[in-house]
Amino acid sequence: MEYNCGFTAENKWFRYRAAAIIVEDGYVLFAGNELEDYLYSIGGAVHMGETAEDAVRREVLEETGVEYEIDHLAVIHENFFNEDIGSHKGLDCHEIALYFMMKPRGSKELNSDSYTLGIRETMHWIPIDDLHNYKAFPSFMESYLLSEHTGIEHIITDERQ
Repeated sequence: MEYNCGFTAENKWFRYRAAAIIVEDGYVLFAGNELEDYLYSIGGAVHMGETAEDAVRREVLEETGVEYEIDHLAVIHENFFNEDIGSHKGLDCHEIALYFMMKPRGSKELNSDSYTLGIRETMHWIPIDDLHNYKAFPSFMESYLLSEHTGIEHIITDERQ
């Protein structure tokens, strides 16, 4: 059995996550599902004993059905949020995520058949220039993708209501 790097204590929830930034021809890939009213980045919890690089490759394959290669570590994201629905309802959430820029494949074709906690996930290619028209997390993604970068960025967001 795999154990996620995370824990819940009282009304607090913490997770160590590895996530992908997948860009093809001016579009960025997000996931969604029928429960949530928002889109989210491709990725998931790092398992105990697993590197973040291995975790992001595993999560990308699980969610998209396609093997992507890592280009580089792009962002260290500290994220604070709460949710009104789902398994995190009522919890004060704190997540540390490592975002890896994946190498483009030259195709937006996917072979997705992903389920999370029994809920089917759908993949969405969003034009980067139109990302502000979507409820998509992480909220930094549009400004990050529309600007130049050198090195690894450290981004902190607080989405708590």
